[in-house]
Amino acid sequence: MSCGCKTSGDSAHSCGPKKTANGCENVNTCGNSYKLSVFDWLSDISNPAPNRCDFVEVRFKNDRKSFYKNVNNFPLHIGSVVTVESSPGHDVGVVSLTGELVKIQMKKKRFSEDSLLKIYRLANQKDLEVWQEARKKEENVKIEARKIAHRLGLEMKITDVEYQGDASKITFYYTADNRIDFRQLIKDYAGAFRTKIDMKQIGFRQEAAKVGGIGSCGRELCCSTWLTDFRSVNTNVARYQQLSINPQKLAGQCGKLKCCLNYELDSYLDALSNFPSSSTMLDTEKGRAFCIKIDVFKKKMWFAYVDNSIAWYDFDIELVKKLIAKNKRGEKTLPLEELKQPETPFASIDLIQENNVDRFEKKGRGNNRNRNQNRQNNNQNNQNQGQRKNTNNRPERQERSERSERPQKQERQQNPNPNNQQKQQRNHQQQKPQPEKIEAAMDSQGDKKSTPNKKKFKKKFPPKKDNNA
Repeated sequence: MSCGCKTSGDSAHSCGPKKTANGCENVNTCGNSYKLSVFDWLSDISNPAPNRCDFVEVRFKNDRKSFYKNVNNFPLHIGSVVTVESSPGHDVGVVSLTGELVKIQMKKKRFSEDSLLKIYRLANQKDLEVWQEARKKEENVKIEARKIAHRLGLEMKITDVEYQGDASKITFYYTADNRIDFRQLIKDYAGAFRTKIDMKQIGFRQEAAKVGGIGSCGRELCCSTWLTDFRSVNTNVARYQQLSINPQKLAGQCGKLKCCLNYELDSYLDALSNFPSSSTMLDTEKGRAFCIKIDVFKKKMWFAYVDNSIAWYDFDIELVKKLIAKNKRGEKTLPLEELKQPETPFASIDLIQENNVDRFEKKGRGNNRNRNQNRQNNNQNNQNQGQRKNTNNRPERQERSERSERPQKQERQQNPNPNNQQKQQRNHQQQKPQPEKIEAAMDSQGDKKSTPNKKKFKKKFPPKKDNNA
């Protein structure tokens, strides 16, 4: 038996063998997958017979619901398809709630028990066939109705079309900004569809609830899933929450301000009750300052001078209260620059490490490679420096006439140690002194040893005359 328990309200879904006396047991079932569903948390509790509730909640297409009285005491459960009283004829719907919670819902929606209609019977096979055939026509009827309204030049939008269970009436839901003249429209609809016509105007929020969709938060619209009452939302709600008045960000799919702006409004108002007024003025020695910004989470207020509003200074609300009390006593406060306290740096740890460029690299391998490369480079540098020292530590005093390049190479091969080589060269120089170099290196004290760091200059003397010649 088809129960029509899908969100769209059509009857294509069949519970099959999982249909039981307690309703549909599937995940996408009659009791928990349709719009504006109610969780029956008293379903496991059996009520006493004298206090049994005879009222049930029946849902129809999309979010339309109503309450009916079970006068014949049928064994109804969530998901049961019933035939209910309507005007004219009868309608077919699905039971969405039973038990004591129905009274709570009736009280919430202000339904009186005397005006409730009754349930005729459990839907039979003929009722379901007529209901399914009528539901299949709804999409084509909606397209044709929009064409007729456009041909008549009416500024309206046909949002949804709903057939009654016995196909004796069609309800057209539309949205419009201005008043619409239906005299010619109803005549054309009656002639085209050959049934009774009912027109119902809904708001843009109700339209979004019927159509459904995904909000900017990534979830289904609240109005199409659980929200039943539409509270008024104005721009003051955004100002209390320190939000920028941007229509593109604050508007929902219905084109109006988002209903979720009201969710945290009470918390913001409670937090703002401890703040001084945003129109607070401070009298300082440098001039008057006004409040330019408020941070609810950090509990701070930003002030700036009237003459120079470029520089902002933030203070805790406790300090601002003290400054206001001081101004009330007729005293001026210190300039804002002196009142500003230095902020203590807070070292934050980035657990996710989104700002680290090397977060995808393995640190262990890179460090080992760098260490090995550094060690190799250091060893090479040390070897090069040792070779340079060996080449630089040559004997400074050599005889130009007696020594040539080949003997120098032979001496290097024979004396690999530069210290021993220097000692041998010094002894050799002492044995064969050169008179010209000794005279050039003579200092004021008569020392024959010259410092190796100073440059030697040869002094030119006139040739000595030989008296014996």
